[in-house]
Amino acid sequence: MQVVILCGGLGTRLREETEYRPKPMVPVGNRPILWHIMKHYASYGHKEFILCLGYKGEVIKDYFRNYHWNTSDVTLRLSANSEPLYHNTRVLKFIRDDDFFLTYGDGLCNVNLHELVACHRAKAASVTLTAVRPGGRFGELAIEDGLVHSFLEKPKDGHASINGGFFVMNKSIAPLLDGDNCVLERAPLENLAQHGHLAAFPHDGFWQCMDNIREMELLNNLWSSGNAPWKTW
Repeated sequence: MQVVILCGGLGTRLREETEYRPKPMVPVGNRPILWHIMKHYASYGHKEFILCLGYKGEVIKDYFRNYHWNTSDVTLRLSANSEPLYHNTRVLKFIRDDDFFLTYGDGLCNVNLHELVACHRAKAASVTLTAVRPGGRFGELAIEDGLVHSFLEKPKDGHASINGGFFVMNKSIAPLLDGDNCVLERAPLENLAQHGHLAAFPHDGFWQCMDNIREMELLNNLWSSGNAPWKTW
């Protein structure tokens, strides 16, 4: 399956790092967090990525254009290269199959992607999200019989499930995505929840977003310790 990664956020709570680069390019170890997300998907055999760029998207383009040059030993031959292809149309036009993955470019997780897809298909949902259980500041999900019935602004306690991203989506949601200013977590997912088309895959394993310096340091410490739960490759 193809994997769409949302890479356009400003990362205002991580200003120390994102003033000069987009948040998906903030490093965990010696690689951007985006690289770690892609490696997780690739470890399950999903190796075709569509990156939705926004703020400082040229930094991400430069990274992958020069990826092998910067990470490998190089033998240089001065021969002509093929011309790149440029795309300016909406992401769903590049999705070949009915279902595809989508996630955010600033969170790491060890979710079992095979089980996530199986849950999505068993529920015959339009969208299935990965429901995780961190404590604190996130809005919670009201889940019953594996379906999300509503989004709640504040969690009641530290045991609430929240949207951890790592979605499986069906292209049938296209009419709900109304332009570049569309906020996925607002009208599109709320509409699907109200009509019983938003499923939740419960994940009790590792999940961690990177919204601030403390969380960046946590992920870097896990990686440097050799105990990074999201390292599935």
